[in-house]
Amino acid sequence: MSLPDLLAERHRYLTRRWFFRDCGVGLGAIALNSLLAESARAAAATDSMAPKPPHFAPKAKRVIYLFMGGAPSHLELFDHKPQLAKFNGTLPPPELLKGYRAAFINPNSKLLGPKFKFNKVGKNGTELGELLPHLAGVVDDIAIVKSMVTDAFNHAPAQLFALTGSQQFGRPSTGAWVTYGLGSEARDLPGFVVFSSGSKGPSGGNSCWGSGFLPTTHAGTLFRSAGDPVLFLSNPAGVDSAMQADSLDAIKALNEKRLGVVGDPEIAARISAYEMAGRMQASAPELTDLSKESKETLAMYGAEPGKPSFANNCLLARRLVERGVRFVQLFHEAWDHHGGLVGGLKAECGKTDQAAAALVKDLKQRGLLKDTLVIWGGEFGRTPMVQGGDDGRDHHPNCYTMWMAGGGVKPGLVLGASDELGFNAVEDKVHVHDLNATVLHLLGFDHEKLTFRAQGRDFRLTDVHGKVVGKLLA
Repeated sequence: MSLPDLLAERHRYLTRRWFFRDCGVGLGAIALNSLLAESARAAAATDSMAPKPPHFAPKAKRVIYLFMGGAPSHLELFDHKPQLAKFNGTLPPPELLKGYRAAFINPNSKLLGPKFKFNKVGKNGTELGELLPHLAGVVDDIAIVKSMVTDAFNHAPAQLFALTGSQQFGRPSTGAWVTYGLGSEARDLPGFVVFSSGSKGPSGGNSCWGSGFLPTTHAGTLFRSAGDPVLFLSNPAGVDSAMQADSLDAIKALNEKRLGVVGDPEIAARISAYEMAGRMQASAPELTDLSKESKETLAMYGAEPGKPSFANNCLLARRLVERGVRFVQLFHEAWDHHGGLVGGLKAECGKTDQAAAALVKDLKQRGLLKDTLVIWGGEFGRTPMVQGGDDGRDHHPNCYTMWMAGGGVKPGLVLGASDELGFNAVEDKVHVHDLNATVLHLLGFDHEKLTFRAQGRDFRLTDVHGKVVGKLLA
């Protein structure tokens, strides 16, 4: 074929008419693929919290975490130390303080004996402080870990470490990891719900329930225990349901269009948030209406409808897990007793002991405790040495106590021990990473395999540490 003929043939195949005639199927496929991709991304927004299977058969399906922010004193509540009482007012042994760093006090301060008596309770004669009479009634249903240790000794980094596995901001919280791995069985409520009581919110702030680098659909949603559960949940004056529906449909269409263009997962999260907010307008007010509970149940918790309290929050936690919510976290930030230890512990145990015990009892009565994991504890313990005259204790990371119940935990167990002064964990030491590894294990996850790739590497809740505490497992 001559050169002019080749050019003519090429021109024929490059004409606009040829393109539309012979490439129509290709254009249609391109358009269809674009629409399907947009639809898939929109569906991902809705399905991001759909239930997912774990790595293996779980013992627990959901978690209620009672976080006692500020750090309760294990030495008055759980860890009876007669020797500490014996050496009250004397200086600690010098060898005990080698390499020890306190938060505020001079480590070489006098020892402070326990301020309250201990009683032997339950089938095994477990020792509990006298300020926990209600917990004593369910002590055979819980496992007490008396050998917890952490790496941090100030509140914010220690809370972040306990709940995200890192002392730095920006990591996903435990609840976010759990919903990322398992999704949620609640369609009309968030998969991860947070309550706060006490004098203030947690020192670690919203990061204690944040999603970090995970999609924001996995962040905790802060509820109130009275009034609208979430601020601005009710429509403002002049906006009826029809107007709201039209507005939400228009916003969703715009978000889906933008999602189809850029594929930003945060747009998918925004779509999901709008849809969840719409569904919550019907479900959340019914959830928080505690007047529907029996008088006996309200009395068991010490809850009063319409009056915010830790007790109300515990009862709401039970109502949430009944409705399929995966992770409920209750913060009670009120335990930082550098001084006023006696009065402070009396007050806070008075607010929390009855309700925490009632939660365990109520879940058990309803058949929910067997697959609901309940966790109680703070970010660290308190020093055996005195602060604030003779009525306070400083922060202490070397030893503290937590308890767990249900969800595959061995009931009636007391795990670990500290030395005779309650200073160091010396038997069956459980690090924060070990606790988190165990929590994930009970939920059916290998903590080393539940990962998310960010910043060029795979992250996990336990970082590069942690081992499952086999002795805690039933």
